[in-house]
Amino acid sequence: MPNGQAHLMVNLAEDEFRTYDRRRPVRMDRHSGSVLSGPHAQSTVLDTREFRWLAAVQFRAGGAAHFVTMPLSEACDQVLSLDELWRPEGCSLRERLLEARTPHAKFAVFEEVLLERLEKAFDPAMACAISSLERGVTVARVASSLGLLPRTFTRRFTCKVGISPKRFARVRRMQSVMRSLRSAGPADWSELAAQHGYFDQSHLAHDFRELAGITPTAYKPHSPQRNNHIPISAR
Repeated sequence: MPNGQAHLMVNLAEDEFRTYDRRRPVRMDRHSGSVLSGPHAQSTVLDTREFRWLAAVQFRAGGAAHFVTMPLSEACDQVLSLDELWRPEGCSLRERLLEARTPHAKFAVFEEVLLERLEKAFDPAMACAISSLERGVTVARVASSLGLLPRTFTRRFTCKVGISPKRFARVRRMQSVMRSLRSAGPADWSELAAQHGYFDQSHLAHDFRELAGITPTAYKPHSPQRNNHIPISAR
């Protein structure tokens, strides 16, 4: 499910990642075994067999901007090879992780590589904007509170976070709905829509379909602990 965050992933079992078209899961793209999965603004179909031996970092919203030189918007909903982003460090990361004998040593390698790539201080205005949008403050009010013109705010936010502020707010609101569904029992979608700031139930359903590619009632998480993943089968 889309969450607006980027991930750094290294497949230690095989030197490959596979992603699938969310509308036609039988269509597959192959990627190297060390990738940056950009901020998710729509759902992604993954092969969970690749996650049996994985080293990964889930960045907070905007966090990946510290470690790449390009605007993070260029990585939105993309899977990019670390060989291209971080050469030569990206080329050697997987081998260094495989050579590290213990989990502690693997974490140390990951930390060392990240610190070597740490280049930028994060824009404090954008950190404030992320926090405000997470709380449901409108994009217009956030821009006004920062003293920025709407177009300037949108450009800066999209560059640093990877997603436009309006879409980010929609993704995070949907995530808030998903978190509230952890309790047992059938969901009252009309009540949930009202609680989370949607105009009505149809508004909530529209966002689910556009962002996740499913209806709210089709959302059946893998487990309460892994509510960001839903099982699907190729058709």
